[in-house]
Amino acid sequence: MPTGNHLTLRLWLRLLTCHNLVETQLRNQLRSGFETTLPRFDLLAQLDRYPEGLKMRDLSRLLMVTGGNVTGLTDRLVEEGLIKRREDPRDRRAYYVCLTPKGKAQFAEMAAQHEQWVIALFGGLNKAEQGQLADLLGKLKRHLTELPPL
Repeated sequence: MPTGNHLTLRLWLRLLTCHNLVETQLRNQLRSGFETTLPRFDLLAQLDRYPEGLKMRDLSRLLMVTGGNVTGLTDRLVEEGLIKRREDPRDRRAYYVCLTPKGKAQFAEMAAQHEQWVIALFGGLNKAEQGQLADLLGKLKRHLTELPPL
């Protein structure tokens, strides 16, 4: 096993590789199972977490994408009847987006299946190993959020 900086670099590459492998599997499953994309799923997931709706800028921030990306996705999901726009009574330039009943039902189905896919993807680790990995990643996350910008 490498030591020092080489070990740290290997950890980073392994973490990145695992992320990419999991994301690829989920993208493929969403495409084949629901004819949808991961960005659409993520947008619906955020709206599911906020039943009162979200302003576009907040949705963009949560998804960590540009406003233009969110606008394009939103337009298509509105056309499909999965989400709706609602004017902000305090700011006529802004509006909220939220799930429609059709969007809630469709997302609930996707989310249940998504959970099963994630369980299967992490099935190579037993419960104790999953707990250990969660603890270590939590520790790393806390450290990273406390770091000053480089």
